[in-house]
Amino acid sequence: MAVGRAKADEIVSTVSALRRRNGLLIIVSAPSGTGKTTVCDALLADMPELRRSVSFTTRPPRKGEREGEHYHFVANEQFKRELDRGNFVEWAEVHGNLYGTPRDFIDRRMRASKDTVLVIDVQGARSIKNLFPEAVLIFLLPPSLAELKRRLKMRAYGRNEDVGLRLRNALAEFSCYPTYDYLVVNDDVAKAASVLRGIIMAERHRANRLRFPADPDTKTR
Repeated sequence: MAVGRAKADEIVSTVSALRRRNGLLIIVSAPSGTGKTTVCDALLADMPELRRSVSFTTRPPRKGEREGEHYHFVANEQFKRELDRGNFVEWAEVHGNLYGTPRDFIDRRMRASKDTVLVIDVQGARSIKNLFPEAVLIFLLPPSLAELKRRLKMRAYGRNEDVGLRLRNALAEFSCYPTYDYLVVNDDVAKAASVLRGIIMAERHRANRLRFPADPDTKTR
């Protein structure tokens, strides 16, 4: 009987620990033109409990982008003030524009056991992984090089953009994919979003994410 009670208590404790897990930090990176924003929009529509961390950027908004939803669009001076105050967990310059991920939003979400998606480049992903080793890194791939070229040309249509430079940068980012946990091909937005959903559901139930109060290695940040 004593053994049975002990095992029952262990089961209850394990279930409680699973429910107390830290919030997941899901990082999605991809070369420009791969469709990471579109795929993540579809993912968030399917999993409304997720939230995307809204980065700061000095680039102007693109068609359809909204302030506070896709990015916080700020001037260089404001970005540098935020940087000097230590308000970014990472920042980078990409294609001549500055991007930064706010610290307080991520900390609040993780402490509350809520999952957060970051859509950032490979430089930012590396910095985040150093600060949060438990972060889940997902790299999104185009179905082919030809399709990537086509998408970049379509994106640059009517704008003064160097497609060749963007393609070279995309290929350089592609070389970083071995440092990621998962690879997902975006040949269909709904399918790619479904694969991301499966990854997140599996990560939520990994045994090594259990948080037992007596275990100092599993306390929240």
